[in-house]
Amino acid sequence: MEYKIGMVIKGTVTGIQPYGAFVSLDNETQGLIHISECKHGFVKDLSEVLEVGSDIEVMVLDIDEYTKKISLSLRALEESTTYQYHPKKRRQHHEKSDKIGFATIKEAMPKWIEEAKEDEKKKLVY
Repeated sequence: MEYKIGMVIKGTVTGIQPYGAFVSLDNETQGLIHISECKHGFVKDLSEVLEVGSDIEVMVLDIDEYTKKISLSLRALEESTTYQYHPKKRRQHHEKSDKIGFATIKEAMPKWIEEAKEDEKKKLVY
């Protein structure tokens, strides 16, 4: 059978590794479902999601023309989970924040400049 990217096909799980699961598509062709393509969210252990010998439906993500390796996905067939965006809360402006920050640097800067000039003079004398 000729496989194309985007096809949804049935296969049988033939092996599970820490990085993904091997799926037999026919007698001659195998593909790999990377662990990140098994389902939405974090997957710690693939054996909790898949079982060797089970028949599953997968989508062809990619086919390497040279090695003929086929990348498969279960996640592409799941309904996408929508995440609600929660912007970070803004801090309230307090009087205390006026007393810190660049104001202290502004006060210390002239002293630092004088110290740096004195250090340069000492280097020139030696």
